[in-house]
This record gives sequence, structure tokens and C-alpha cells, in this order.
Amino acid sequence: MSERRDIPLTLRNLIMSDADELSRQLQAHQLRTFPPTSRKTIRLFSPAEAADFIGIHEGYLRQIVAEGHGPTPLPNGRRLYSVDDIEQLRRVLDEGGKGSPKYVRHRRAGEKLQIISVMNFKGGSGKTTTSAHLAQYLALRGYRVLALDLDPQASLSALFGHQPEIDVGEGETLYGAIRYDESRRHISEIVRATYTPGLHVVPGNLELMEFEHTTPRALADRRQSDTMFFSRIAECLSDIESAYDVVIIDCPPQLGFLTLSALCAATAVLITVHPQMLDVMSMSQFLHMTSDLLAVVENAGGSTEYDWMRYLVTRYEPNDGPQSQMAGFMRSIFGQRVLENPMLKSTAVSDAGLTKQTLYEVEKSAFTRGTYERALESLTLVNGEIEGLIRGTWGRK
Repeated sequence: MSERRDIPLTLRNLIMSDADELSRQLQAHQLRTFPPTSRKTIRLFSPAEAADFIGIHEGYLRQIVAEGHGPTPLPNGRRLYSVDDIEQLRRVLDEGGKGSPKYVRHRRAGEKLQIISVMNFKGGSGKTTTSAHLAQYLALRGYRVLALDLDPQASLSALFGHQPEIDVGEGETLYGAIRYDESRRHISEIVRATYTPGLHVVPGNLELMEFEHTTPRALADRRQSDTMFFSRIAECLSDIESAYDVVIIDCPPQLGFLTLSALCAATAVLITVHPQMLDVMSMSQFLHMTSDLLAVVENAGGSTEYDWMRYLVTRYEPNDGPQSQMAGFMRSIFGQRVLENPMLKSTAVSDAGLTKQTLYEVEKSAFTRGTYERALESLTLVNGEIEGLIRGTWGRK
């Protein structure tokens, strides 16, 4: 695009012009990829995948289907399972069982809502990719999940079909529920359903930055009845606590008021890190700053108690010697606080992201079989390990 010469060529004008043009082109791309009449969907799953999500052996699934449940076979005799089929089979299994539901994995009496804040100070660590796939995986496993996009860049929202420039208006981000003035809304008015049963989302956009700008003024003018900034996310989530089992918060990539509020709301923290020297050095500074700021929050009465905190090695290349050394270095320092399973770097994940899809949505045929299966296996191991931490907090096996 040629630069316009009819206005003064200042940095502000150049950035504004580029932002407008980029936004226009992104909207055009969005319309080409997902026309207004289209709906994002998740692909159909094979019997083996469906059985894994339900938590049974494939042979048992065949037995249930033979009894008249599940999808009708295709002309070639094969069966493929939609997310609705999987949900219906869960309920069939629990109706025939004894005691507490086993396959519909909702929280039981005495089990508290799990709020997992996914964070990193440095971009490119796979934070949003991790958040999106974890939220979707848990929903496919039978939990009621809320994905909360706190990143003004709103990549998580875009992955779930909500383009920030087009689909998210004023007051429709979490800022609408935590703002300080009379325009504050109840969070239930902001939550949106997704195309995945059991998964809801609170989208984000640039409006979230308003919280960073209005909080200093609110602190200066604070009345005794006002909720402090670090308690506002926890407070609004408590209003809808009974509707969910797990909340996944995709934090912004900086230490501001939003991130601190997300940390104070969290019951668990997941820190993504790319195993490169510069990234680990950056994380060291990030941890120091986080510790200092949390000390200030604690002194002001905020809670920073957690059920667990883990580091997730992301974009990992096992054959890369320096990366393996850095991953080992982290394990020698943090021990079991580093998740046992790393998230492998994969073209399947990055290519799916080009069309704003997760690995659970994109068709397998778009990749070579080995590439797709390696990426999916890595995702399953990571997400399964995190699911184990959640269930452990509830005292379940």
C-alpha cells in the first residue's frame, strides 16, 4: 500500500492508516473464511476418539452402539460421532450406572470451582493456543467450561468464532462486568455459548485496556463500599459459579491490573514457557515482578493462595539439543512443578490457527496422518495431565 501524501506523515498518522487498512483486510479475510451464513463447527470424531473423550474402551462403545444408541452408520458401515452424540452417550452410561455420575463430569457437592489463569509475560509462548485447546478438551471430556479472554488482542475469541472488530461491541467483554461506573453489567449478560456443548466464552477486544486506565482513578477516588481492583474478577465469577466446573482465563501478556485481578481470582496458575534461553531469562524477570506485585496485593488484603502452579514447556522440539537442555534445566530447578508432558511444536497446530481453528475442529485430511496424530497425542497428554490436577484438587481419582 502506498503512503498517502495529502496528510502530514507523522508516526501517529502512519500507524492509524496501517491499523485501518489491516483491520479492513482482516475483516475481508474473516468474511471469506467464515461468511455471515456460516457457523463454526467441530469435526466428527472416530470411534477411538469418541471413546477416549467419554472415558471408556472402544469395545465398550461398540457394545453400547449395538444396543441402539449413538449415530446411524454411514453407507460404508462406519460410524462417526458428533459432539452431541458423545454428550448423549455420556448420559446413557450414567443413567445405567450406580452412585454418582461418572461420565458427565460435573462438580459435586463440596467441590469448588476451578479457575485456571494461563499466563506469560512474553509473546509467542503458546499461551492462547494452550488456553483454547485446554478449554475445548475439558468441554469434550464432559465438564462445564467458561473460557475468559482477558487479552485485548482477543486471539482466543477469534479462535472460538468471535472476531473482536466485528462481533464484540461495547460492554461485551469482561470489562463490562468489572468496570467502576453505572454502566457495569452482570456477567451473565456477557457470557456467550459456543459451538461446543458445555463450553461458553467471554470474548475480548481492545475495550479491556480501559480497566488499566480507569483503575488508577478509581483507587484515588475509592469509596469504602467499592471492591478493590484485584477482587473484581473473582467477585463477578462468584455470581455464576454454580453454572461451571472450570474457568480458563487467557491473561494479557503484561503485568497490569487485569492480570493481577486474574491471579487473585485463580485457584491455579499455568505458566507457558518456550524452552529458549532468552524466553527463560524473560520469565525470570517476569516471576520477580509478579512476586513483588503480589506482595503489594497481599498487603492490601488480596488472596494469593493456590491449589497448584505449573510450568508448561511449549513449542518443544525434542530433537533440538539446546531446547532439551533448557527443558532439563527448568526441571532441575522447579522439579514436579514443570508438567511432565511438553506441548510439541507442530505445523498442524500453527496451520489450523491460520483459519482460526483448533486441532479439534480442523479436518484430519488437511495434514499428513503422522503430523496430525503426533500433535493430537501431545495435546491429549498435556490436557490430560492438567485434568488430573483438577480432579486431584476435588479428591477424585
